Amino acid sequence: MSTSAKGRAGIDFNRLVQDFKGLDPNDPGLWPVAPRVAVFIALLVATIAAFWWFDWRDQIDTLERVQAEEMQLRDSWVAKKRQAVNLEEHRLQLAEIDRQFGALLKQLPNRAEMDSLLSDINQAGLGRGLQFELFKPGADVVKEFYAEMPIEIRVLGVYHDLGEFVSDVARMPRIVTLNNIGLDADKDGKLKLEARATTYRYLDEEELAQQRQAAQAAQGARR
Repeated sequence: MSTSAKGRAGIDFNRLVQDFKGLDPNDPGLWPVAPRVAVFIALLVATIAAFWWFDWRDQIDTLERVQAEEMQLRDSWVAKKRQAVNLEEHRLQLAEIDRQFGALLKQLPNRAEMDSLLSDINQAGLGRGLQFELFKPGADVVKEFYAEMPIEIRVLGVYHDLGEFVSDVARMPRIVTLNNIGLDADKDGKLKLEARATTYRYLDEEELAQQRQAAQAAQGARR
């Protein structure tokens, strides 16, 4: 047998070609072994591909989704376990936050004490020998549980006294902030300080009730 008719592994390619010629599709039982094996392999591959396309692929997608959900649940469980372990520490931190918040809240006057606070700010300037050209409290700006009162201020004095006045305001037991500060000299050589002082007060029970009613009314209007 020539090397052209037979492969290196001893396979007779001419014989294989002849086996695939003249096959009777109505009687595959009489086919040679090579065509029957080839058809069996082709059917097997087609069956596996059909299962993959119509069934296994969806199952694999479902499995991957379930595995992802399992990882999320596991991470959530670990996070909740850590929170449970540190629950007492969180409670202590919350208690400390409440204490600090209460201390800050005590620095806010109520509505009845605002006149006294405004008088203290005015006296702080007069005590430094300053001359007020403007001291005009504005309308309250109501927030969630407190209100802001802006005060437009314009005072005349020397640089040192103006600086001491700003320091006095900053050291007040009540919270007062100075913003939009401007400093100019007038024709007599005195300095003119213009600023917006903002002081804060907490809302009383009546105002808080009004806040809640307004919030409920707004929520009902959105519905």
